[in-house]
Amino acid sequence: MNDKKNYQKNQIFTKTKIIFYQKIQFLPKKYQNKFSPSTPEMSTPSKEQPKDTVISDETEEILTKKRRLNENSTQPFEEVKQNNGTATNGQTQQQTPKVPARRCPYLGTIRRHLLDFDFEKLCSVSLTNINVYACLVCGKYYQGRGKSTHAYFHSLEQNHHVFLNLHNQKVYCLPDNYEVEDNSLNDIKFNLKPRYTKEEVLKLDQNGVNSRALDGTEYIPGCIGLNNVKATDYVNVVIQALCRLKDLRNFFIFYDNDAETSDVMNNKTILTKRFAELIRKIWNPKNFKGHVSPHELLQAISLKSDKKFTIIEQKDPLQLMAWLFNELHSELQKTLKVKETVVTKSFQGEIEILKSDIIQDAKRDDRTVIYHSTTTKFMYLTLDIPPTPLYKDSVEKSTLPQVLLFDLLKKFDGVSYTENKEGNRIKYRIKKLPKYLVLHMKRFTHNSFYLEKNNTLVNFPVNNLDLKNYIYVDESNTTSTRYNLIANICHDGKPNAGIYKVYVRNKALDLWLDIQDLHVTPTMPQLVALSEAYIQIYERQD
Repeated sequence: MNDKKNYQKNQIFTKTKIIFYQKIQFLPKKYQNKFSPSTPEMSTPSKEQPKDTVISDETEEILTKKRRLNENSTQPFEEVKQNNGTATNGQTQQQTPKVPARRCPYLGTIRRHLLDFDFEKLCSVSLTNINVYACLVCGKYYQGRGKSTHAYFHSLEQNHHVFLNLHNQKVYCLPDNYEVEDNSLNDIKFNLKPRYTKEEVLKLDQNGVNSRALDGTEYIPGCIGLNNVKATDYVNVVIQALCRLKDLRNFFIFYDNDAETSDVMNNKTILTKRFAELIRKIWNPKNFKGHVSPHELLQAISLKSDKKFTIIEQKDPLQLMAWLFNELHSELQKTLKVKETVVTKSFQGEIEILKSDIIQDAKRDDRTVIYHSTTTKFMYLTLDIPPTPLYKDSVEKSTLPQVLLFDLLKKFDGVSYTENKEGNRIKYRIKKLPKYLVLHMKRFTHNSFYLEKNNTLVNFPVNNLDLKNYIYVDESNTTSTRYNLIANICHDGKPNAGIYKVYVRNKALDLWLDIQDLHVTPTMPQLVALSEAYIQIYERQD
């Protein structure tokens, strides 16, 4: 009877001891030695177990699990000396020692539907951008992974253990602080920083298969909706129009794509890298969400433009596009050490300007007109829409005035002229057409009191726009003069209270899409031609 009681006591004590040993492993090393099995406080009772007592299967299973745990585990908490991620003057940042990578038992706690890598990579507590990790359980950003860091405390307080480094894409398990290597994490790493092969990029305009987000939302890669932060519809239409231009898109998809770490907070190149990251996310066929937020690019635009373009006030998309061309070209010149960049190769053309000087002959009472020629480069052409009549009859009030695009292009035929305030005649003649021709319809005019909009419809062809009558004839030049419309930015509503949207062509599906922020709907080419076009981008037929 006594032997049975002693056996039950030893069995209960063994279970308690095993559970206690498992828990003290998560204490600092200096406290582990205090409660080690060799100390008197935790030593085994002196009573010997009867020789004829047999250990039960349950106890043997617990002891087996303990032995496996001791064999597979490394020191759970090493004395890691690491700064919070910020280095002060005169101090060097100590890095966390490398821990052998292994499989993690907490991968099942990852919640992909909460992950969003479109926002700025800042710690949600310290607001620093150095050494930031994303919690793959709740999706929040925290700094560091060593002791006394925000990510470490978050893992202890919330019992969240899997963290992704947002700079080098490595996954760690906290607070054990070991690297996790598992193929099931590749989709998360791809969404953080999408990477493409040359074969995949060549098929972007040929793959007509829709993708599906985690919530079941279908979307078309390259024609995905963009989130309107507040009043950023003028930014969204420019991004949607530019990201489908083949030469520009392919260049930025591969730009800085192979670097494991990149200094994205470098103000000298922040705009280029943010723009490249956004284009890769727009064309991502494996997005977790059915939309993309341009939050990081908006922050870069606001910073580089000295808050000229912000999220709280609607601006002119043409001014943004011209500024974006100039800044991207300038950054690429400094980074790549070249004179010509993908921006100038894609959008830059040449135009000849003929300006008249009138010479008055007092003796003969005669005037002589002499034209002086200068050649300049352009990134877009502005077309003047004729003003609407001030007084309209009953018929004119019920119809909208219309004008042909070819009539507006006569401005550049070298024969038609306009007069400036000094009375000089000015003629324009195109000498070189770019790969992508940007046309701006001048709809808005400022007067002394308010902003006025011209609602005249411009009738334009969607395909086969031939500009041979508006370019300087050069027999040696065999470049095509035919263009196809690829993007059409429109303005709907009143001048100060309207919205911008864009019609884009999807080459893979041979389909036109009407995109307004998050809303992407198919439309007919006939409706594209009936819109109030403001900025058009044509692609040359090569």
